[in-house]
Amino acid sequence: MIKKILVANRGEIACRIIKACKEMQISTVAVYSDVDSESLHVLMADEAILIGPANPSESYLDFDKIVDAAKQTNSDAIHPGYGFLSENGDFAKYVNDSDLVFIGPDPDTIKLMGDKAESKKMMAEAGVPTIPGNDGELSGNVDAVARDIGYPLMVKAAAGGGGKGMRIVESPEELESAIKAASSEARNSFGNDTLILEKYLDQPRHLEVQILGDQQGNVIHLYERECSIQRRHQKIIEESPSPAINNKLRKMLGEAAVKAAKVVNYSNAGTVEFLFQDGKFYFLEMNTRIQVEHPVTEMITGIDLVYEQIRVAAGEPLSYGQDDIHFKGHAIECRINAES
Repeated sequence: MIKKILVANRGEIACRIIKACKEMQISTVAVYSDVDSESLHVLMADEAILIGPANPSESYLDFDKIVDAAKQTNSDAIHPGYGFLSENGDFAKYVNDSDLVFIGPDPDTIKLMGDKAESKKMMAEAGVPTIPGNDGELSGNVDAVARDIGYPLMVKAAAGGGGKGMRIVESPEELESAIKAASSEARNSFGNDTLILEKYLDQPRHLEVQILGDQQGNVIHLYERECSIQRRHQKIIEESPSPAINNKLRKMLGEAAVKAAKVVNYSNAGTVEFLFQDGKFYFLEMNTRIQVEHPVTEMITGIDLVYEQIRVAAGEPLSYGQDDIHFKGHAIECRINAES
């Protein structure tokens, strides 16, 4: 039974987790850097621990400081939120090895789904539709691989996200320079320069499906979110349900997401992302965490995703079956971005 949770994050998501814990009568511990001492999440939590200076690598990204804070406060579990260490399989394993509960999927699942090349290959083998391209990492006769896929195509980093390590290639003459640029950017951003090639979809919609799984093997979906309005490959508007698909496609999309989750024995909250064009959808990637836009799904389904995350992490089965999930109304989230 989880009685105390350390929230390994800051800002809005930390406040959201603390709020859910209060409703569940679970004690909370906030961690903070020295510039966040008066932040709202610190004030909301039952306890707060200073874990270092403003530089995240010395505070919010430091495995030892976070786990030490959890042990110091006799916490039972750590919730990583989103960003920071939320999709770091090594951190999840470190938490579990420290006799603490990691509120998220299994460390091996996080690592597997963090590798775009390996996850795409696994999904294709399981019958989940994938974007035409090479099945594994880029190697061998690259020109021949590109020719088979056809132009335009996308050179894409196998690790990471957020548009880093991606280049659109319109012709064979552009391929070599695009690979060099994408490889360099991926190495600098993620410490991994592995690349894959995919057919470039010129007018796709970005659809993602919220899923929940428990440790008993049950997986459900909570319908889709439309995330096509983006800037620099970063989402700006997210809404649910998507105005672009009908109920037949919606059912197929949800079933594909559940199949993808079951292939990797997924437990906890996650999101399966797809590209949709010309009436067809293709697996893009899986986010092994709660997402920024999770309230959009909560508003149309009435289901508290963080509440379910905590229950599942404690070993309890999902509160709902697929037939219990219905949506009502329409919800939109707008991200406000500060930029130069």
